[in-house]
Amino acid sequence: MDLSTLIDIDKYLLLSLNGSDSLFWDGVMKVYTSMAIWIPLALMLAYVLIKNNSLKDFLILLLFIALVVTITDTISSTICKPFFERWRPTRDPLLMYIVDVVGETRGKDYGFTSSHASNSFGIAVFILLLIKNRALSVSLILWASMNAFTRIYLGVHYPGDIIAGTLIGTLTGWGMYRLYTYTKKKMQRGSRRDWISDQYTRSGYQVSDVYLLLITMFGTFALIPIISFFTFVY
Repeated sequence: MDLSTLIDIDKYLLLSLNGSDSLFWDGVMKVYTSMAIWIPLALMLAYVLIKNNSLKDFLILLLFIALVVTITDTISSTICKPFFERWRPTRDPLLMYIVDVVGETRGKDYGFTSSHASNSFGIAVFILLLIKNRALSVSLILWASMNAFTRIYLGVHYPGDIIAGTLIGTLTGWGMYRLYTYTKKKMQRGSRRDWISDQYTRSGYQVSDVYLLLITMFGTFALIPIISFFTFVY
């Protein structure tokens, strides 16, 4: 299969998944993709990390999470976008008047690869490897996948942009977690966490704190449609 065929498939998938005739769903995707709506989840994550780690270990974790975002964003926005110069659907002269656009959401000129996808999956993979709880892992992948899908729905990325961004984020999150564990071992910060208890995850995080993260995440999921209704429909 040659490149032109892959591009045609990418465009077909975009037009199949992009937008809808529903103001409600337009609002849901617009709210979901914003950073502000996830501030409570970020604060709860910070609380859980502080509670289950010493201050020094928390600061190390904060550094590594910042590195995950910096690396994924740099690869996607600083390296890939100017190198490949692939127009976003909303900026492509052949598609910009065909794709559904919500409000003024058009993005900058180039879209390969998706920073939203790479950043979201980078954070999700790092955190799920760190905490090691099945319910949280599934929920984080769902959160990241939905965040990535909103970019297709809003017409600012092709599915190919999302797939490439997801790959970058997944590899970066995994790689930085491996570096984090290696760094902790070398610095000999505390004993190895390997808990055997239904009150803790395998890495020593309290399950009750994991529930707080899940409640905050799914509470936000439930809040988004309400905000969408009163902002875009009512």
